[in-house]
Amino acid sequence: MDDSKLYRALLKSQKEQPAEPAPGEARAEENFRRERPFAESSRRYPEPPLLKTDNADHRPTVYDSAVSLGMIANPRPWSHAQLRERKIIYPAMPDKRVMDAYREWRIQLRNRADDDGNFTVLYSSLTHQGGSVLTAFNLAAAFAMDAHTSALLVDCDPYHTELKELVSVPMNSGVTDYVADSSLSVKSILYPSGVDRLTVVPAGTQASSAVELFSSVRMRELMEELKRRYSDRCIIVNAPPIRRSTEARILERFADQVVFGVPFGDVTADVVSECVEAVDLQKFSGLVFQE
Repeated sequence: MDDSKLYRALLKSQKEQPAEPAPGEARAEENFRRERPFAESSRRYPEPPLLKTDNADHRPTVYDSAVSLGMIANPRPWSHAQLRERKIIYPAMPDKRVMDAYREWRIQLRNRADDDGNFTVLYSSLTHQGGSVLTAFNLAAAFAMDAHTSALLVDCDPYHTELKELVSVPMNSGVTDYVADSSLSVKSILYPSGVDRLTVVPAGTQASSAVELFSSVRMRELMEELKRRYSDRCIIVNAPPIRRSTEARILERFADQVVFGVPFGDVTADVVSECVEAVDLQKFSGLVFQE
């Protein structure tokens, strides 16, 4: 829809709405807000404004992602001290080398993307020790630092639970629960992370049937829905270790790019080559060596 059509639609909707709510309606709305604190509200993520207005008659002009994405809820933001404690990156952090490394990684992934819109990166470690979610979380945080970009971390490793230590709100249902239970909505598995413009989806509790769940049509529909929600969103999928699981190979189908984490000194060059050959080389974007 072009700007002129959108403007006429907005004017029409404003004319159809009453200028002020009736006294009883105002009291009902106020009571609802008091009884439903933000963290418990089903409206966890209010719809952001799509347009900015910069003139006297408030005529919509152009899409401003910074305004829109700034409305993504973050009710319990981490302090700098809490971020340092959890080894989460943030702007102006003392260790500039770490910050610059993630920024460079972000630049390289964007350069490989087909366009400036959203894309999905699958991250998987080459060892079975776990711990990959911190790196995936920090990569998502690096994308979220851009005021014109939001990030979504989808944890698809149901065998490790480190994500709950990185997120500032309690989490319940996740990916596997959503796929297994058709009564759950997408909104019910989205959680604010404690980092601005970064939303997370936990892995869920159905670890024993993860292979079948990740292979299902509902899983594909979930990933398509998450990608459609924001045109300015980068999605990071944290997968189980690719050498020890079938899940990572199944999840590759949802990714535009694939990156492997290589713990320094823990794997041989032959193992790295074997894992790289196991994925679509058109999607493979590189290795991240971890100390």
